[in-house]
Amino acid sequence: MIWAAVILGSLGAMAFKFAGFALPRRLIERPRVVAVAMLYPVALLAALVAVQTFSTAGRLSLDWRAVGVGAAVIALLLRAPFIVVVLLAAVVTAGARYLFG
Repeated sequence: MIWAAVILGSLGAMAFKFAGFALPRRLIERPRVVAVAMLYPVALLAALVAVQTFSTAGRLSLDWRAVGVGAAVIALLLRAPFIVVVLLAAVVTAGARYLFG
């Protein structure tokens, strides 16, 4: 069910992009439209990360994946390079899974 929502959201994002070509320029350059267009992909990605991190078989769960996401958040707050954030999250997640899982 969740993948249907992800696919539907992705199709909506693509339709929104293609609508930009068909609509008059004065409509798509409005500040509110620009703000929504800039935030839509971020919101979609954040929702996907949240669902993949905090759910198992359609149920809410808190496990080793949350530890990895927490490590990634801390690395991002410390302004670590993206590759460091990804590798740190993977190593911390694997370590937590090995130790607790």
